[in-house]
Amino acid sequence: MTVLQESVQWHRETFHIDTDFGALDLAAVHQFLSDAPWSRGMPIEILEQALRHSLCFSLFQGGRQIGVARVITDFVTYAYLCDVFVVAEFRAQGLGSWLIRCVLMHPQLEQLRRVALLTVDAQGFYRRFGFECLSQPQRYMERIQAHGFEGLAVERAF
Repeated sequence: MTVLQESVQWHRETFHIDTDFGALDLAAVHQFLSDAPWSRGMPIEILEQALRHSLCFSLFQGGRQIGVARVITDFVTYAYLCDVFVVAEFRAQGLGSWLIRCVLMHPQLEQLRRVALLTVDAQGFYRRFGFECLSQPQRYMERIQAHGFEGLAVERAF
């Protein structure tokens, strides 16, 4: 079992990024993500469980959570980057780019063979960090449950 290193922090002017789960403001993250198209309606209990099972990069100005990036990974070969956001009033300051750079240079992620993500409209943004569309999309498969978040229980095991 891979043991996660102690939290890692980065600082820039009045902003900082922290991977300490204890620093994450669950209510602030839920407030944003509950309105995001990809996670609309997600119950806070489900979000908390998802965040606890992930490596989270919390973006702060002072003590206020203004962004997040969540990474689901085995810490050896693969990671899935998801739930990336910066609140609207802090966009266009390079904070999203800084957040992604910090994710990619995290000591336990920088050696990964593959980091994947899904995006509806930010392909140009992620290309700046070396992401490309699938080279062989016919190999990619997915299974989507039609029910969304309804009926999911926190105790549900797969």
